[in-house]
Amino acid sequence: MIRLHGHAILPYIFPHHEISEVADVISQSQLKRSRAGARHLLSVPGVCKVAEDLRLLSIAREVLGPAAIPFRATLFDKSPSSNWLVAWHQDTALPLVKRTEQPGWGPWSIKEGVTYAHAPRAALEQVLALRVHLDDSESADGPLRVIPETHCDGVLSDSEIQKRASTAQDVECTVARGGLIAMRPLIIHASSKAESDSARRVLHIEYASRIEISNELRLATV
Repeated sequence: MIRLHGHAILPYIFPHHEISEVADVISQSQLKRSRAGARHLLSVPGVCKVAEDLRLLSIAREVLGPAAIPFRATLFDKSPSSNWLVAWHQDTALPLVKRTEQPGWGPWSIKEGVTYAHAPRAALEQVLALRVHLDDSESADGPLRVIPETHCDGVLSDSEIQKRASTAQDVECTVARGGLIAMRPLIIHASSKAESDSARRVLHIEYASRIEISNELRLATV
């Protein structure tokens, strides 16, 4: 289903007591937070433990191959005090150990001391994100919405994305606490502001089929 549609909802991967432990670890960590959450969480031992859990690795490796490993973890934290939306887009920026000019890579940027570049299709097709839900995500909570099968269209311009979004039928991805959503970075996706008073915390963990993502370019683990 992930290969065909670009996403899948996988319920009840983690029992509630394990999710509570992860949430506690994150809340007690000294994270540099933004309005939307926090970047670069693989240095947090409890988050790294989740990312390397065999339940997640087996899902990633089924899609990407037996060498798949986690390379980035991000917390998305939507709540009444920090409510936000994300317009239709693709995830195309990858963290890299260093800047090495290569055809198809760029523009480049620095985010919290880490080098990033927008990547070409060949690199992004080696990536899978697993979104572990620390809270229930229902329609009123501003859940992820995706346009199925758009991961097969390559890297699109902003105008191409908006054109697809205006004509295609999107799917709302709701999932209970402890479940996850698997998604390809090139699938067109968005989320609305929440209309409820509930928290919607998601631990977004990305995996790659190999750390050497392209010639002379190595993914940073963040």
